[in-house]
Amino acid sequence: MLVLGWIGWGLFGPTLSYNQKYLYVAEPSPRNQLLTRASKNGVLLSTFWVNQLLGWWKVDTIRAGRYKISTGMSAFQLARTLRNGNQSYVKLSINRIRTVEELAGKIGNGIDSKIDSLQLLRYFRNNDSIQKYGVNTQTLLALALPYTYEIGWAEEPSEIIDRFHNRWKQYWETEKIQQAKKKGLSPLQVSILASIVEEETNNKEDRFLIASTYLNRLRIGMKLQADPTAKYASRDFKLNRILYEHLKINSPYNTYLNTGLPPGPICTPSLQALEAVLEAPTTNYLFFVASWKFDGRTLFSSSYEEHQTYVKLFHAAQRKRLE
Repeated sequence: MLVLGWIGWGLFGPTLSYNQKYLYVAEPSPRNQLLTRASKNGVLLSTFWVNQLLGWWKVDTIRAGRYKISTGMSAFQLARTLRNGNQSYVKLSINRIRTVEELAGKIGNGIDSKIDSLQLLRYFRNNDSIQKYGVNTQTLLALALPYTYEIGWAEEPSEIIDRFHNRWKQYWETEKIQQAKKKGLSPLQVSILASIVEEETNNKEDRFLIASTYLNRLRIGMKLQADPTAKYASRDFKLNRILYEHLKINSPYNTYLNTGLPPGPICTPSLQALEAVLEAPTTNYLFFVASWKFDGRTLFSSSYEEHQTYVKLFHAAQRKRLE
């Protein structure tokens, strides 16, 4: 009875030091080496029973990751967690990121991860590394759809991009690809155009008509002349007003100087902006401007003359507000 009690306490009694919340394994590690290190660091009160269990289960190597340690956790619970590789993941939420530098910083500095932002940025900027995902350094942002991702603490840059790519493939099922084709666009081009629509307005209803206007311009070979692309080219994302000097910035992203879409997204678009492009109605609009009433509405026109009328009203109202 005493022996059985001793074994039972060893297997199912508390075996962890309570001043630790996580056991960090930076890379796949031999079982004995990891347990010895955990004991020296004061994480484990005893390695004997954990080692015995992992040996019985023929677990020689522990996967890299961050393993949560609960108060009162037993040797059996810890051994089972390590055997199954049941990591404690960190959550990464994507919403309106404008550059790969910002994306790398959000992952490397914004969540608990062993990968730092510079490592990620080097990977993101390496076309040889990311070409297998069908993107380059300019289109990579398109893969980062606006979801919340669970990232492993020890995951490599390629594993993180794998997570983005898997959600991308889930989103771009056959029906959506066909919708894109009907608009004359590839999925990547939809993301690029949606990123411009995203930056144009927060009015969800207007987004569909703005997308339609840009699609009409693309169809006839007219320059998009989208203010958000000039702002992106300036790299001053706090700009509130686009001046004529911004329209002259020499950049492939500046659609006042270049015909067609820019080479990549100017931000990570929302699902609503993607939907606005895919489901843009058929119109004959070629121009739009914010309402001179400053009520959040957008005024659309089919002719340049009508558009200029709205533009003059807007500028007059704007000057009056600044007086």
